[in-house]
Amino acid sequence: MNVSLIEEELTKNIISAAIEVHRYWGPGLVESIYEKSLAVELEKRAIPFKRQLKLELNYKGVVLDEDIRLDFIIEDKIVVDLKEVQELAPVFDAQLLTYMRLTKCRVGLLMNFNVPVLKDGIKQLVL
Repeated sequence: MNVSLIEEELTKNIISAAIEVHRYWGPGLVESIYEKSLAVELEKRAIPFKRQLKLELNYKGVVLDEDIRLDFIIEDKIVVDLKEVQELAPVFDAQLLTYMRLTKCRVGLLMNFNVPVLKDGIKQLVL
């Protein structure tokens, strides 16, 4: 499935903002520092986002007392999931795809800040 030009341009801007954060801090900090810094960078670039968005889970009409918190949803189009891990495991892809399905976002970005060059830690998924 093709990504719209809006989603494509937005994805480039998000990645650019994340690269700026990574250039500033480098690898090795906790995920929350990267998350807060990325929020600052997105605000500076006037990119609308929701951070730590709580998704209510509903199983067959019953609201569960468990919830999921998403790192970012950008313009209600792109889910961004931040990591600070040795390497991205396949389970992170599955989680991101589930978040995308639950939010009806067609594009997802998985970003691992624990790499020397952030470009090598970014994975884009498309539904």
